Amino acid sequence: MARTRARPQPGRTLTLAPALKDCPACGQRTWAAYHNYRTLTTLEGITRLTLQVRRCRNPACDRHRRPYRPEAEGRLALPHHEFGLDVIALVGTLRYAQHRSIPEIHRDLTGRGVTLAERTVTNLLDRYDELRALAAAAPERLRPLLQAQGRVVLAVDGLQPDVGHEVLWVVRDCLSGEVLLAQSLLSAAQADLAALLREVQPRLPVPVAALVSDGQESIRLAVAEVFPGVPHQLCQFHYLREAARPLYEADRHAKKELKKRVRGVRPLERQVEGRDDPAAAVVRGYCAAVRSALTDDGRPPLDAKGLLLRDRLAAVAASLDRVAEKRGYPRS
Repeated sequence: MARTRARPQPGRTLTLAPALKDCPACGQRTWAAYHNYRTLTTLEGITRLTLQVRRCRNPACDRHRRPYRPEAEGRLALPHHEFGLDVIALVGTLRYAQHRSIPEIHRDLTGRGVTLAERTVTNLLDRYDELRALAAAAPERLRPLLQAQGRVVLAVDGLQPDVGHEVLWVVRDCLSGEVLLAQSLLSAAQADLAALLREVQPRLPVPVAALVSDGQESIRLAVAEVFPGVPHQLCQFHYLREAARPLYEADRHAKKELKKRVRGVRPLERQVEGRDDPAAAVVRGYCAAVRSALTDDGRPPLDAKGLLLRDRLAAVAASLDRVAEKRGYPRS
């Protein structure tokens, strides 16, 4: 059945790029071939993803012209799916840990702001069951694919819908995009995660070239225990977000203080309501510029919204000074 109403517009945007710029097979520099776009519904809202896809230009390489997608994409959603893994994990927790019915799960999700049909809950529950079934799947299914690429780059990530619930841990290969193991754990201790990685290890017919995860200490210790000597890279997005947190807080405070100093746009607009002379049009244009500057946010951690607001207000002020100078008015 076709969708009967338009999908809500994304509330945020996110740009992802591969962590590796060199080909994992031949080591030569890859090139940014194109961008893919996805719209995901997660528990945090609807997100518009911009994905940079790279390709190897070496004709002698086994991965020549094969797409290399951002590693962080797989921690957000399964391939070709429009709902995030956090939504799938929550559906599985509500069904099997709290024994909720499909209508009850649907009401819980809509109460959290997730827009979906009740039938979609059943589909998401099927995806959860398929992920859990990977723990018992025969490793021969992926053996030809992994042997052809000669190595794997493992990504380890845990999805916890709510505090106190089970965590759905997903281990996947960044090169092929395949999920190798998905398992729910009550604890995220080093011993539990090491046991999870040891369960994956004998299924791999090729060596592990590297691992990617966030900076959780138990993950780092478990990786060092099970894969000693294998390069372990922290997720760049998490790394930048944590490193920029003090700057982000200072920038947010600066933006709040700037907004206090430019209040009063609406009274100026009221003064020129009903007028169509050039002066009124100029006033409305400057008011619209200030309003746009106040409502346009940056994208942390790389774009500081406070600095962006300062630059735009400075541009408006400079324009007003130029107008005042041409008209012979003293600068304020």
